[in-house]
Amino acid sequence: MMTRPLAFLAGSLLLLGLAACEPVPTSDGAGVSRPVSVPESVAAIAGPNQDLTRARIRAEDGCFWYTHRGPVETTELPLRTVEGNPICARPQG
Repeated sequence: MMTRPLAFLAGSLLLLGLAACEPVPTSDGAGVSRPVSVPESVAAIAGPNQDLTRARIRAEDGCFWYTHRGPVETTELPLRTVEGNPICARPQG
């Protein structure tokens, strides 16, 4: 028989695991995200190992995002500077 604290922990871990299954939002309502030509000023401050050819600006936050194709999964990631700051076309607020 499962004790109450163990059941609570198992339920919490299950919900946390399901939260990881949420789809990544795209930049428009139709579910289509189109890459943009990254300006030289953005390319100059972008950190290494980011695919600038797959960069796009999300309407939700005005920031550049790119598609990272890893060995296990494909993920949308924010384009970041060498210092780790997100690169945005408009100020975040």
